Amino acid sequence: MVFFKELETDRLFLKNISTDDKDFIFKMFSDEKVTQYLLDNEPLTDIKGADEIINLFTQSEPRNLHRWILVRKSDNEKIGTCGFHCWDKQAGYCDIGYDLSPEFWGKGYMSEAIQAILDFAKNEMKVSKINACVYPENNKSVILLEKHGFIFNGQMKDEIFRGKKYLHKIYVLSYVK
Repeated sequence: MVFFKELETDRLFLKNISTDDKDFIFKMFSDEKVTQYLLDNEPLTDIKGADEIINLFTQSEPRNLHRWILVRKSDNEKIGTCGFHCWDKQAGYCDIGYDLSPEFWGKGYMSEAIQAILDFAKNEMKVSKINACVYPENNKSVILLEKHGFIFNGQMKDEIFRGKKYLHKIYVLSYVK
């Protein structure tokens, strides 16, 4: 059985999400810049939404999803989140998701965090495939995924949000078993 553990990179601690993160989660998911490409949920408007997110990711293990908080080592500042959802243990795949406070964009923090959780997924979760669903105009996310070996698989997925359809590109990272 896999238990989600805290991870560490050169510049970051990836701590398991907890109730202590309520204010940070609210700050992140109420920020229009952070949520501009999520296109599946409205930005949070009250703290209860942060509680719902935390409750989702702190269910008892074993579970099929997990989220880490990215904490910068230099000052213990929380700067983003990343994790997995839709983990199908039998089929050996999961989906990845991530977000970062805008003031930390372009500094390599998310790339560092993604590498750590990809290693965890391959070695601990034993997945053979990781999917990412990306809004086509989110160029920074596409570049990040491609840097880590994800390949556009030619599929597009329609997401309906606010009564409008939005196409999303599907990227896949496959590990040879």
